[in-house]
Formats: sequence, structure tokens, C-alpha cells
Amino acid sequence: MRLPRASGILLHPTSLPGPFGSGDFGPDAYRFVDWLAAAGQKLWQILPLGGIGPGNSPYMSSSAFAGNVLLIDLIDLQAHGWLSADDLEPDAGFDASSLNFAAVHPWRMERLRRAAENFLISASAEQRQDYINFCIKQGGWLNDYALFMSLADHHGWQDWCDWPSGLARRQQSALETAAQQHAPRVAFWKFCQWNFFRQWKKLRTYANERGIQIVGDAPIFIAAQSAEVWARQDLFELDSNGRPHVVAGVPPDAFSETGQRWGNPLYRWSAHAKENYHWWIQRIRRSFELVDILRIDHFRGFAAHWEIPGSDEHAMNGRWVTGPGAALFKAIAQALGPMPIIAEDLGVITPDVEALRVQFEFPGMRILHFAFGSGDESRNANAYLPHNYTQDAVVYTGTHDNDTTQGWWATISEAERQHVRDYLACSGDDIHWTLIRAACASVADTAIHPMQDILGLGSEARMNFPGKAEGYWQWRFEWAQLEARHAELLASLCRLYRR
Repeated sequence: MRLPRASGILLHPTSLPGPFGSGDFGPDAYRFVDWLAAAGQKLWQILPLGGIGPGNSPYMSSSAFAGNVLLIDLIDLQAHGWLSADDLEPDAGFDASSLNFAAVHPWRMERLRRAAENFLISASAEQRQDYINFCIKQGGWLNDYALFMSLADHHGWQDWCDWPSGLARRQQSALETAAQQHAPRVAFWKFCQWNFFRQWKKLRTYANERGIQIVGDAPIFIAAQSAEVWARQDLFELDSNGRPHVVAGVPPDAFSETGQRWGNPLYRWSAHAKENYHWWIQRIRRSFELVDILRIDHFRGFAAHWEIPGSDEHAMNGRWVTGPGAALFKAIAQALGPMPIIAEDLGVITPDVEALRVQFEFPGMRILHFAFGSGDESRNANAYLPHNYTQDAVVYTGTHDNDTTQGWWATISEAERQHVRDYLACSGDDIHWTLIRAACASVADTAIHPMQDILGLGSEARMNFPGKAEGYWQWRFEWAQLEARHAELLASLCRLYRR
């Protein structure tokens, strides 16, 4: 599906300003939407909206369907009377420029607990009915999720396969007993999801009304310690004890000489095929309830994925295993119709991967950092040079996995810098704006710019480093960093290049 010619910004909501240690769906999110509109932007790309997992990564969520409760706007909960002014006194450990997960997580969870208790006491009949309606409508995933989270809390977040066998094997009597025993906690998790979804719906509507579409992100794999793996063990490659006997990752590449061992369980695609990919259809349907356009991460894994023995600590001994290919996307298209999907086609891209993307007319990705002689060694670097782009592409300076443009410029070779200067007829000063201009000027229908590059920040603002488990996903910007010229420059580029 061709996307309209447009420009947008990549910024996860956690990176927004805000008084409570992390960006959320509060007033600063609405202010950011207003800024996007003023800057002539039509897209806001985010990372996965699910809860965070190991290393605080949003790509290792405890659910493929639930939202990250740390994004809930606490000011809205206060406006409903479920939190007091004293509840919203910020913690001394909060940092305006970085997300201190150790301080933010317990502080926010305690406020959500208080809000849930007050909701039970003081909610209006209309609010209670809205909550009930949400629980009924979303029950297909919500019931398993809320019970999973309650049991995970109760068992200290040990692997679900180490829970008592009745719960690990999902014996009906054990599940019913657990649901009764943990009923207050189950209600708490449902309350949190109700707030997440109603707040996000309001924010997305606000963005859409101002001409801004949301570009979401769906990780191809999900975490082993997740509600969906626990609930549908038959759909994943698990051993007799419920542990993954093979796990996901990628082979050695420019990011890591030993490859990347992600650790996610792999899908038992034969079981998905027997159900005509119903689980995946539901996942894509739910994703489009939250976003307008969906980027599917690691698209090449649908053609073939890197299978690593579960006992290995690195990814070097993996092998390529054929995925579902066209059968999956035919089933999705038959059930849902044409969907605006972006294929993250980076990494080891073979002809079958490209053919799959082209068959379903999914735009692919082009990264300017990879265009001048380094970065993605699996593909000819010239594929990333703008004169070779096709219209069905989404061009980025870099993604959340890359260094910032200023950081990239500081670390590449002098030969590569000279290639940039020659190709773009530039001096290298304000290199971030040079690449943003190149992206906007290209024939690619969509151009996305990380917020760090708009601000001209260095490596200290990098969002993630693939293969490094700690120290990332923390960056936040501050309003003081934004100047009027940032919006003016972006708006002028959009007018000039008809975006």
C-alpha cells in the first residue's frame, strides 16, 4: 500500500518531557502534537506501546496486546478524583533528561495502586460501566493478561514455567482458584489497561484531528515471560517443561561479532497455520486499534528466521529456518483487507525477503547512516543512497537502534565523511540537518527523523544499542532544547519538497 508523501518524527512517549520522571500521555504529549503540526509534520512514529521487559526494552513486553502502564497520565487520574495533589509530588530521584527506571517504576506503580483503590470507592456509575464494557470487549486477551500479571507479581517474577504445575500447565481448576484468590490484583491490572486505552484513544484522536497519523511498531517476537506465551503454549517452540528449546536472534553482523541472542521463543508456525493464523490476525487487528500505520519489526523473519539453540549464550551457532512467508500475509489480508504496513527490511536481506515485501506492497526502510560505506554490511551500501530509492520506501537518518547523526558523524572514517561531503555537496557542518534535508528531498514517500537529530544531539542521546542489555531506552528531551527555528526549518523543508 502506497503511503502519502509525508514527513514525521520518531519519538517514543517515554522520551517526552513531564514532571513524573518519564514521558506519558499527559499534557506534554498534547503539546508535542501541537509542535508536530506547527512543524509541518504529518506522522508521529513511536516504539512498541507494550510494557517494558528485561533491560527496560519495549521490545520484550509481558504482553503483545496490553499497553505500558507507566505511560498512564497521572494528572488525568487526579482530575477524576482518584489521586490527590500530595500523590503527585515528584520523587527526588527523577531526572528531566533521562528516565531513571529504578525510581520511576515503583513510584508510578504505587500511584496506580492508590488510583485503583479510589476508583473502587468513588467512581461514578458511568465510569464503572465504561470500565465493565472495556473488560468485556477486550476479554479475549485481557483476562489472561490480568491473571498472568497477578501471578507473576505473586511469584516474584520467576519464569511462569516454574509456577506450580497446575498454573504453569493452565489446568482449569487451578486457574479458577487463582482468579478468585487474586481477584483484587486482577481488577487492578484491568483498571490500568482501561486507563491506558482510554487515554491513548483520546491522544490519538487529538493527533488525527490535527493531521497527524500515528506510526506504531510491532515486534515480530514476544517475550517468553509473557501472557500470550503462557496462554497459548502450543503456538511456540517450547520443550516439555515450557522453556524455549530454540530462541530468536540474528547472526554476527556490524553490531556484534557474535551475533545477537534476543532470547524470544520462536513461533511453531505449523500450529499457527492450522488455525489459519488467527492469533496473528488478532494481533494485527488490535495493533490497528491503536495506530494508523504499523511498522513490523524484523520483517525478514517471516521469510526465514535465525534459530539459536536455547542453551547457547551467543548467536553464532544458529541456523536459518524458513518462516510462514506469503501464507501469513494472505490470511491477514483476507481477514482485514489492505493494511498500511511498513516492513523493517534491515539486516541480512535475501531475494526471498524482498520478493515477500514487494508481493504485498509493503514499503521498506532506507537508512542514510548506512549509505556511505558502513553500517549494514549485508546489503550493497548503494541501496541506501537516495538516488537509488523507490517511492515505496521510508527513509530515516537513523533509527532508534542507530547512533544519533552527530554521534555517527563523529565516529565514521574520514573516507566515509568525504563520501558524504562529495555526495551531498556539504561541508559537514550541521550534518544532522544535511541528512534531514536529503531524506525530505528523496523520492521516498515517507521521511522520518529521530527527535535527537532535530535537536542536533550526540551519542549521549542514543536510544538503544543492539546487543547491549543495560543503559539504554532512557533518553528524554526538554522543552528548553527546542527553538522556534526547529519547527520553521522542518516546515520549510516540507513545503519545499511537497511533504
